[in-house]
Amino acid sequence: MPLLVATKSCANMSNSMRGSNVSTELGGASVRPPVSLGLAFSRFLPKTSDSGLKIAHFPRPWVALGLLAPQLLILLFFFFIPSYKALSLAFVQVDPFGAREIFVGFDNFTRLLLSPDYQRSALFTLWFTVVQAVVTLGLAMLFAFATDFVIRGRGIYKSVILMPYAIAPVISGVLWAFLFNPAVGPMAQFLHSIGLPWDPNRRPFDAQMLVLVASVWKHICYDYIFLVAALLAVPHSLLEAAKLDGAKPVRRFFTISLPLITPTIFFLMVMNIVYGLFETFGIIDAVTRGGPAGATNSLVYKVYQDGFVQLNLGSSAAQSVILMIVAILFTILQFRALERKVNYQV
Repeated sequence: MPLLVATKSCANMSNSMRGSNVSTELGGASVRPPVSLGLAFSRFLPKTSDSGLKIAHFPRPWVALGLLAPQLLILLFFFFIPSYKALSLAFVQVDPFGAREIFVGFDNFTRLLLSPDYQRSALFTLWFTVVQAVVTLGLAMLFAFATDFVIRGRGIYKSVILMPYAIAPVISGVLWAFLFNPAVGPMAQFLHSIGLPWDPNRRPFDAQMLVLVASVWKHICYDYIFLVAALLAVPHSLLEAAKLDGAKPVRRFFTISLPLITPTIFFLMVMNIVYGLFETFGIIDAVTRGGPAGATNSLVYKVYQDGFVQLNLGSSAAQSVILMIVAILFTILQFRALERKVNYQV
């Protein structure tokens, strides 16, 4: 009998030392030790692969299809179907009421490339897009660099720079059109007082500068957000070491911070080009409507003018195809010319 009691006590002691896999006896009932909440919740999280990517296995395929369906429907109705329709209309001539279509092959593209109006529009779009991208990135970089030197009111400083991000392009265009209106605009009155004959309604160069300033002001906050985040990611130890060596803030920025944020700069340059090609429609429509005499008629605004105002659907579709090709070529050129100089490692 004592031997049996000793054997049971040893068995209970060994069971208690094994952990959570073996239950303990309490009042004749088997009770498993409590499992931590984090361990229990982690069972429902997606597993990660060796590369760090999340892996999710769905026992029923319709669950995965249901999760992908909203995005696929958006791509289908707002990208693939309009792209197919534009590509098909680019090779036909359609009457204004859409009742008859005549296949004309590449005649729409030939007439466009030989048209003086389209050539002027393409030239304006080229220099406007490049200048807008460079000026926007340069000013945003200047404001991001100056953020660390703003001691008082840093929150107000950031809020003022980020404010245009919450304003619609049309509203920002109306705002700048009022400020530089030659009759009642306060900025136009100031330019007149110093002897500048400002009139964007009749002078093409003034209209182009007004559209450029409005576009830069609207998009500068977007670049500022990414550049501030990139500068915060620069290792502080490198900046402190350069400071101890006697490097001034400007030199520290160009020799340390700037090379480390080149991936962000490259990304913003691509996005600025896309913005200049496609997303300045609202500003141009609100400020100049393509005038005067087509001086601010960019490629994307000319697509609207020919398709929805003049009802020349074939020419408008051909212009949209050419605009997409131009955007792709711009992106490829940037990847070929700039990506080699981008440093992705700290």
